[in-house]
Amino acid sequence: MPVHNSEIADIFNETADLLEIEEANEFRVRAYRTAARTVSSLPQSISDMVKQGEDLSELPGIGKDLAGKISNIVETGSLPQLEELRKEVPRELIELTRLAGLGPKRVKVLYQDLGISSVDQLKEAAESNKIGRLSGFGSKTEKKILETIERRGAEVIGKKRLKLPAAEEVAVPLIDYLRHVKGVKTVDVAGSYRRKLETVGDLDILAICEKSSEAMDRFVEHEDVDVVVSKGTTRSTVILRSGLHVDLRVIPQASYGAALHYFTGSKPHNIAIRKMGVKKGLKINEYGVFKGKKQIAGRTEEEVYKQVGLPYIEPELRENRGEIEAAQENQLPSLITLDNIKGDLHLHTNATEGHDSLEDMAKAAIKKGYQYIAITDHSKHLAMANGLDEKRLAQQIKEIDELNKKMKNILVLKGIELDILEDGSLDLSDDILKELDLVVGSVHHKFNLSQEEQTERVLRAMDNLYFTILGHPTGRLINEREPYDIDIERIAKAANEKGVILELNAQPDRLDLLDIHCKMAKDMGVMIAISTDAHSIANLEFMKYGVNQARRGWIEAHNVVNTRDRDNLKKLLARESV
Repeated sequence: MPVHNSEIADIFNETADLLEIEEANEFRVRAYRTAARTVSSLPQSISDMVKQGEDLSELPGIGKDLAGKISNIVETGSLPQLEELRKEVPRELIELTRLAGLGPKRVKVLYQDLGISSVDQLKEAAESNKIGRLSGFGSKTEKKILETIERRGAEVIGKKRLKLPAAEEVAVPLIDYLRHVKGVKTVDVAGSYRRKLETVGDLDILAICEKSSEAMDRFVEHEDVDVVVSKGTTRSTVILRSGLHVDLRVIPQASYGAALHYFTGSKPHNIAIRKMGVKKGLKINEYGVFKGKKQIAGRTEEEVYKQVGLPYIEPELRENRGEIEAAQENQLPSLITLDNIKGDLHLHTNATEGHDSLEDMAKAAIKKGYQYIAITDHSKHLAMANGLDEKRLAQQIKEIDELNKKMKNILVLKGIELDILEDGSLDLSDDILKELDLVVGSVHHKFNLSQEEQTERVLRAMDNLYFTILGHPTGRLINEREPYDIDIERIAKAANEKGVILELNAQPDRLDLLDIHCKMAKDMGVMIAISTDAHSIANLEFMKYGVNQARRGWIEAHNVVNTRDRDNLKKLLARESV
């Protein structure tokens, strides 16, 4: 039975988490995280690579030691080093590190001094003012912990939702498997997966088929199924090895559109549509659209929307955030597509912590049909990433100039991902920044500043005329780290005034900006760059996840700078023209 890439990545991430709580060498921790990121981003199955005898040590961030560990996981399903760590450190502590105001070191103190290993215990200790009295904590941290627990809800912390790529890794082969079952005519995944949410809690699969019993038999027999919860003639439920719950429903052709609409959601969107139906004397549910007892529509989603006087609404917009009103006024956005993207403005090479060379990244971009890319390796403050100082950046600028003379099918822009320091100053001098085509400014440390301090820090950085794009604006890591406390509305207003571009970082771990922030930026007239933050050629494929997120945020092609051709892009990158 093959081990999914996401399962191997989870093992490495958990190893890194537990090592971090134990305060192990930071380079060792980073090695496991890098390996997890590499494995999760691979377009091919790493289990297949092992079986085919491929050299895994040639993958980004995977040396011989980690390659051996991957092979061991593929062969046995586990990692001995992780099993040993689990004996020493309670796994529950990992979830505590995800809470704002905490981190591995603080979680370790809470565990050692107060015996706290769960969210319930943490909440009880904070309400009893025990945490504020600990050295290195204080009342502000205690208050922030309580606010985070109340905001997220103690009952949902620790319930894992899969990131969209991990859900795809499971869903795509499962759907392909079902499509090849005799008699199956149509198969679709509905729910949050179809709406392209950044995480997926379960899968709702709908199918049209001649013999439902055969489809159900094959479904519960799939090699990924761990538990069969229920099996019927029109609906079955299983739990996969990943922990994902999957429902398969066989739907009659006459009701398929209504069912697809119903199970796609969101619930608030569906309720609003049903209310519109009621006003017209209609009943709308998963079985169809009914006038009295007669079904009058439901074969397609278009039919359902037509019955309430609306055009088709794209799944990514169905959150009841104004899409129904926009549809009524014929003002639905023409959402951006992957085909609109003409380049990528945030790429790393092996000059810092990337895996591939400058030229190799450019050649890979040509294969994707891009007109341009921007090389934005890290600056010197990020020492662990071997960040560039002024001298090394000047050398890279020369290398890019030489490459542009050599390669005529693509323009390689000179850039840097520049650390925003705590006081809002930038990590490199203006003397070198003026030689660049663009600067991506990012926060990589001091995440625990107050909202006022964090916001002012970024605003001061944006005052620099060479500052072009604000990278991953909230700093969040999905399922791993809360966003730092920053006033995005103030940042977006300032970006509009100063001519700064906001990045939508397409890394599946980030997807930062959030969809609601994309919509806010669009409404303010702020331009967005959808960039992959690629650390290898394989990471260039992340662009689709950024486009998904942009679509959820109502973004159209004209709102995104890297849908422009070369000449128009350069005008947008030049702040003095704003």
